[in-house]
Amino acid sequence: MKEVSIKNLGITLLVGVIIWFCPIPEGVIPEAWHLFAIFVSTILGIILKAAPMGTMCMVAVGLTASFQLLAPGEPGKSITLSLRGFGDKVIWLIGISFFIARGFIKTGLGNRIAYIFIRLFGKSTLGLAYGIGLADLVLAPAIPSNTARGGGIIYPIMKSMALNFGSDPQKPETHRKLGSFLTLNCYYVNLIASSMFLTGTASNPMCQKFVADMGYSITWMSWAEAAIIPGLAAFLLVPLVLYKIYPPELKKTADAPKIAVEKLKEMGKLKVSEILMLITFVILLTLWITGDLFSMDATTTAFIGLAILLLTSVLTWEDIKSEKGAWDTIVWFAVLVMMASSLNELGFISWFSELVRNQMGGIHWHYAFPLIVAVYFFSHYLFASATAHVAAMYAALLAVGISLGVPALLLGLMLGFTGSLYGTLTHYGHGPAPVFYGSGFVELKTWWIYGLIIGVILLGIYLILGTSWMTLIGAY
Repeated sequence: MKEVSIKNLGITLLVGVIIWFCPIPEGVIPEAWHLFAIFVSTILGIILKAAPMGTMCMVAVGLTASFQLLAPGEPGKSITLSLRGFGDKVIWLIGISFFIARGFIKTGLGNRIAYIFIRLFGKSTLGLAYGIGLADLVLAPAIPSNTARGGGIIYPIMKSMALNFGSDPQKPETHRKLGSFLTLNCYYVNLIASSMFLTGTASNPMCQKFVADMGYSITWMSWAEAAIIPGLAAFLLVPLVLYKIYPPELKKTADAPKIAVEKLKEMGKLKVSEILMLITFVILLTLWITGDLFSMDATTTAFIGLAILLLTSVLTWEDIKSEKGAWDTIVWFAVLVMMASSLNELGFISWFSELVRNQMGGIHWHYAFPLIVAVYFFSHYLFASATAHVAAMYAALLAVGISLGVPALLLGLMLGFTGSLYGTLTHYGHGPAPVFYGSGFVELKTWWIYGLIIGVILLGIYLILGTSWMTLIGAY
C-alpha cells in the first residue's frame, strides 16, 4: 500500500508554490507569507492524504528551517526554532494522554466501569444508551484520547451488546433493531464528553495553547466550569432526541444487565493493576481540578500520573515505546503548533484578523460571535482531521473575533467546544468516527443526515445555553 499519492502531493506542492510567489500583501513580512505558504500546503496535504501526517509535517520542518523563516540569516537558530514545538508542554500533555488511555485498556478498568453502568441502567434501550454514555463521560477527564476511549473501550462493548440483541453488521435488515441507534448515540456522546473537559480530546489543549499565545488563560477547571451545563444538557437531550427521530426497533433490553453481570464475573475481583489505575485516575482528577491552588498545570499532572503508572508497573516502558499512535501524534502536533504559533508571532494572524474586520464593516460582536462559530462548525465538512482543522482555523477565527470585540475567553471556549461537536457531521469528522462507522450498522447517507441534525442541535445548545451559563458564572 502506497503511503504517498504522487497526484495529490503534486497538487499540494503546486498550491504552495503559487502562494509563495504571489505578491506579498502590504503589512505582511516575507517570512510570514512564506511560512503561510508552507502551512497551507501542509494542511492541504493532510486533507488530500497526499502523504501521512507525520511525513507532511517533517517536510514542513525541513522547508521552514532551510529557508530560515523563523531566524533569517541564522541557520542554527532557525532549525532550533523550527523544532521548538517538541518542547511545548501542550504537546506532551497530548502524547501522555495516549499512554494513560493504554493503562485503562490494559488493566480492563475501562471495561469494568462500562459494564457497571450497563448493569445499572441497561434494562431498556434508552437506558442502555445512557449507561454506555455515562461510562464515556466518567472516563473522559482522564483519557484525553477520545479515539482510544471510544474505539478502544466503548466501541467493543457497544458492538457486543448489539450482536447479543440480534443486530448483525452482515444483515442489513437487523441494523435498526439496536445496532444503528447505539452506534450513532455512542459516537455523539463521545463527542459531547470530549467537549466538556480540557483533557477530553487531544485537540483541546491545542486550543488552550492558541488562546495563551494571544495573552489569555484557560485552565482545566475554567474549561470544565464553562462546559458543565451545556455539556450535561446535551448529554441528557441527545440520546432522547435520537431515540425519537431514529428509534431502534427493540425498546427493551432486559438481558443487558445480565450480560454485564456475567462479564463482570468473568473479570473477577478488582486486580491490583486496576486498583492502582483507579488510584491514579483519582489523583489525576484531583490535581487537574485543584491545580490552580498548587500552581500545577495539566501537563505536570499528566507526567505525575504517567510516573505512577510506570513505577507501579501498571505500564511498562515497552508499553510506552509500542504506543505508536502517541509518538506519531506528538510529531505532527508539535509541527502544526509550531507553524500556527509562529504565524501569530510573525504578525500574520493579526494582519488577517484586521483584514477580515475591515471587510465585515464593524459588525457588532453579538452578531459576529455566532457567525464565527457557525463558520468554524460547518467548515469541518472540508476536514478529515479535527487537529488539522484546529491548527488551520482556530487561531485565525479567534483573532478575527477579538478584533470585532467578541470577549476572548467566550469565543476561545466556544470554538474549543465546537472542535469536538463538529465531528457529528461526517463519517471522518473526528478520531473515533471511522471506528464507529466501520461497524457497518449505519449507512453513509444516514450518518450524514442525522449527523447534521444532531450537530445543529448541539450547536444551538452550546451557543444559547452555553453562552448564558458562561455569562452567569463570569467565565469571560
